[in-house]
Amino acid sequence: MREIPGKRRRLLSKRNGGRPELLEQVLTFATQWQWPVLPGVAPDPQGRARCGCPDPECVVPGAHPFDPGLLAATTDERMVRWWWTNRPTAPIVLATGGTAPCAVSLPASAASRALAALDRTGMRLGPVVAAPHRWAILVAPYSMEQLGELLYAKDFVPGSLRFHSQGGYLALPPSETGHGLIRWERAPLPGSAAPWVPDVEAVVDAVVDALTRTGVSAPEF
Repeated sequence: MREIPGKRRRLLSKRNGGRPELLEQVLTFATQWQWPVLPGVAPDPQGRARCGCPDPECVVPGAHPFDPGLLAATTDERMVRWWWTNRPTAPIVLATGGTAPCAVSLPASAASRALAALDRTGMRLGPVVAAPHRWAILVAPYSMEQLGELLYAKDFVPGSLRFHSQGGYLALPPSETGHGLIRWERAPLPGSAAPWVPDVEAVVDAVVDALTRTGVSAPEF
C-alpha cells in the first residue's frame, strides 16, 4: 500500500469515491499482521446511536462482537473473506492480547493531553485508535498480574481508564459504529510487518496523570 502525504499517514486503501475498503484493511490486520479479528455487530438501522444487539442499553453500539462471539476471532484469510463478503460494512473488532496488541483507552480530551505529555518526554508511540469519545493507545500484550502490580503502585487510578487485555476487544479503523467513525489518531506506518507498540508500563504514568489533571474520574463512553 502506498503512503498518503500529509500530517497523518494512513494505511487505508480508498476506492469508490474515497470510501475505505474494509476487506482490504481487515486482511492486512489478519493475514499480514497476524491480529485475530472478527466482525462486530452492526448499529441498529432504526437508529445508528443504538446497537443491533439485543441489549437496549448497549454502551458500545456496533463496536463489539455478538454473532459470532469473541472466541471466533481468527487470522484465517478464508474466514475473514467469508465474513466481510457477507457483511461488507461490519465493524472490524480486534481480539486483544495473545498475538495481538493490548490497549489502554481513555476519554478523548484526556487522551490528547496524555499523548502530548508522552511526546514531550520523547517517548516513541505506536498506533493510536480514535473513536469520537475515547482514544486507545496500542501497547504490547500484558498479563493481568503484570497490570495489577503496575496499578497497585499508584495512589489513584481514575475510573475512566480502561485496559483491553487478553479476553478483551477493540474496534479498529475504518469501522463505522453507533458512536461514529473509528479512525487513526496515530496511524501505523505502511509495511507488511505488524506495527511496533510500546510496553504498557511506558504509557500508564502519563495516562493516569492526564486523567487526574483533567478531572476525569467517572466512567465515560
